[in-house]
Amino acid sequence: MARLPSIFISHGSPMLALEPDAPAHRFLKGLGGMVERPKAILAVSAHWETTRPALSLSPRPATIHDFRGFPPALYAMQYPAPGAPALAERAAGLLAAQGLDPALVADRGLDHGAWTPLSLAWPDADIPVTQLSVQPHLSAAHHATVGAALRPLRDEGVLILGSGSFSHNLMEFRGQDPDAPSPAWVTVFADWMRQALLEGRHDDLLAWDQLAPEARRNHPTPEHLWPLYSALGAATPDTPARLLHSSTDRAILAMDAFAFD
Repeated sequence: MARLPSIFISHGSPMLALEPDAPAHRFLKGLGGMVERPKAILAVSAHWETTRPALSLSPRPATIHDFRGFPPALYAMQYPAPGAPALAERAAGLLAAQGLDPALVADRGLDHGAWTPLSLAWPDADIPVTQLSVQPHLSAAHHATVGAALRPLRDEGVLILGSGSFSHNLMEFRGQDPDAPSPAWVTVFADWMRQALLEGRHDDLLAWDQLAPEARRNHPTPEHLWPLYSALGAATPDTPARLLHSSTDRAILAMDAFAFD
């Protein structure tokens, strides 16, 4: 089996699962055909926050509906993929070897940062999945180090999938339509980040909060950006990103996705 890429996707609103006309929905529906079928998936989700890296050991992870105020059809959705406890233990060993002090959690399910994109890309729910948490109080460099520790998994048939959001400031949401145009503060940030990724400017990316325009307005808290850095860290060193998709959702959510080959 060839080495798999690591991938970052923006999962946007949970409603993405029910919006077939959304560009990001259509992209994710095709994602499974863009990469070789993985033996297992390690999903780094912005919606699991812990003080140190944690991995799920659940053999049958529940579908977590970790949101409020959405239509009943969204709460009815299930993604009954098998868990990947052996992968969780393997990943924990790789992290421990780098002094990252991982935790193994017995019963963590799949939150919407994982199951929303997975349900579109691999709707048969037949690929084993484990989740990895983010540490919102730590840095971009920490999350890149986590990804680098996990890089060997790419040669073992594992897809490392970071799931967050290229921009994420829900305090700016004003009921915008899904296809509303983005304001300039979103566009300038997304343009800077996208160019840095495509040019392989990893040092600049590690200093995103100092260098990227409107950085903190787009990410008042950084948890939705950290999965990008885990995917970046898992990349082959000095390799620029490959843009898979770019669109916006409800004006304020940049929905970019990248592969790191």
